[in-house]
Amino acid sequence: MSRIKILSESLANRIAAGEVVERPASVVKEFVENAIDAGASHITVQVEGAGSRLIRVIDNGAGMDQDDVLLSLERHATSKLVDEAQLAAIATLGFRGEAIPSIASVTRMTITSRLHGAALGVRAEIRFGQVVRVHDMGCPPGTVMEVRDLFGNMPARKKFLKSAQTELAHIEEVVKNYALAYPKLGVAYEVDGREVFNLSAVAHNLEARVRQLACRSRYGGGLVRLGQEAADESGGPVKVHGYLLPPDQDVTGKAPLRLFVNGRAVRDRMIGHALAEGLRGFLMKGARPAGVLFIEVPVASVDVNVHPTKQEIRFQRPAVIHQQVGAAAVAAMERYQRSLKRDLFVVPEPPPRPAPLRRQVGEAVGFRQPILPLAVRTAEQEPSVGPSPPGRPVVAAPAEDRVGEAPAGTATAREPGEEAPAAIGFLRPVGQLLDAYILCQSEDGLVVIDQHAAHERLLFESLKKQFSARTVARQALLFPAVLELRPEEKGLIARYGAEIAALGVDIEPFGGDSYVVKAVPVIVAQLGAEAIVRDLLERFAAGSTAIGVRVEAVLASMACKAAIKAGDPLQEGEMVELLRQMREADVFSHCPHGRPVVKHFPGADIRRWFHRG
Repeated sequence: MSRIKILSESLANRIAAGEVVERPASVVKEFVENAIDAGASHITVQVEGAGSRLIRVIDNGAGMDQDDVLLSLERHATSKLVDEAQLAAIATLGFRGEAIPSIASVTRMTITSRLHGAALGVRAEIRFGQVVRVHDMGCPPGTVMEVRDLFGNMPARKKFLKSAQTELAHIEEVVKNYALAYPKLGVAYEVDGREVFNLSAVAHNLEARVRQLACRSRYGGGLVRLGQEAADESGGPVKVHGYLLPPDQDVTGKAPLRLFVNGRAVRDRMIGHALAEGLRGFLMKGARPAGVLFIEVPVASVDVNVHPTKQEIRFQRPAVIHQQVGAAAVAAMERYQRSLKRDLFVVPEPPPRPAPLRRQVGEAVGFRQPILPLAVRTAEQEPSVGPSPPGRPVVAAPAEDRVGEAPAGTATAREPGEEAPAAIGFLRPVGQLLDAYILCQSEDGLVVIDQHAAHERLLFESLKKQFSARTVARQALLFPAVLELRPEEKGLIARYGAEIAALGVDIEPFGGDSYVVKAVPVIVAQLGAEAIVRDLLERFAAGSTAIGVRVEAVLASMACKAAIKAGDPLQEGEMVELLRQMREADVFSHCPHGRPVVKHFPGADIRRWFHRG
């Protein structure tokens, strides 16, 4: 007698439910996807008891007649696939035909649906996989999917559900994901009779939807917009767009990165890695990108049939996607730098002044006292107190930054002959805090600049350009230094000799394990030849296998050691010069290790602190 038997339909559905229905959020996901595929323009999700007691999804989509309602309860019954050819180019969210019968097998389900234009709708009641009643009834066009008592017939599965707070968080994440992926969709979400959010359609304003959902508790400032469109080698278009949280705003590190491919919420480590690579130098160690990222590719170039929940995918050309996502992140940060520079430094043209009022003869005409900057001291005129850090700017600000009136609101008029600090655009330095932070008055508020992080980034960008041009300045040693190197260190010199030379280090074999250092980079020459070489070899030995990443690590270390330090008192002219260099730099918002350079405290917030708002 054969030991192999065909499973019953009921048992097969329960096994399938184990794959499809992981938790209440899985049910919400399947129902919402079906509603979107049905062309709904508004969806309402209602849950009670964290989804274990009730899940109800209401849509105004195409609806079903009685035959379709009953067929939807059969395994592998679907309206979304006709032949095998379509399986290679899935354009819908749901297509397996397993979800509804699987969910029905572990719940008490009710389906209420009506076709648009039909006089009556139909209602089907299913109890743990068995249809118990089907009848006509009046109802609005569309479909209402309702399940109660999830895992009521599988107590072993039910006890593995997490806390109500955790399960609700998963449900809300699903609802938010599809509200973000389809901004033309109105979405309402209710928990235990309480409305959590009710979003109207914003078909042409994705940013508004992103702010409504993904950012309302975490995004305190602007968003970094992503936008990149190209074609892969097969000619298919690849579009990357979305919005990222500025790297320094996610102070908790818990803001999520939501990924969507062709409107489907997915998890993909490759995409996250590509985004992190594009943001290298703006994220602190251990931090991850956060925001909302959309990728649109031809449906035939992505396989969404990898996992039963359809949350994992496989790209036909992953290297192309990786390159495009990384390039989109790089371009986005370039735009972000320009925007930040404009906000901090660019003074708009003032509106034309109205004609002066006619006055009585002999009446005094008032003029605003021009604000002239304090003359900038140079190193020759007055040296700094203590040794000046390498690379410290000690030059006069350009004439265009030192002449003319300050922007409105930046300072009050001064007495004749009284000198005022020089301004760079909207920013006027007013002092130094803790010998580490430059305090500046902005157009309306206070801007605090980390002097070390700012100078470090400026030096890093300069060194990168010098390295690319093979022009890193080196200093020949009057007395060459002889070092004893370990075998692994000798191997690094042999492997990366060209890069080491381009970094400004002249090192040659001197017999046995000895090497002689004849020149070092000028910018860190004061550290000594041995310290420079040891640090350089340590950077090449650690980290990424990509040579470009290793070189950047060396340059970042050099910039860090050469930059102004926290604790270095700065003269006013040095502050002004640092601001000027920031204004002229392409990148200045973060140090090479990802620490933020600038923090803005709006005047409105400051006034509220003192109850003057």
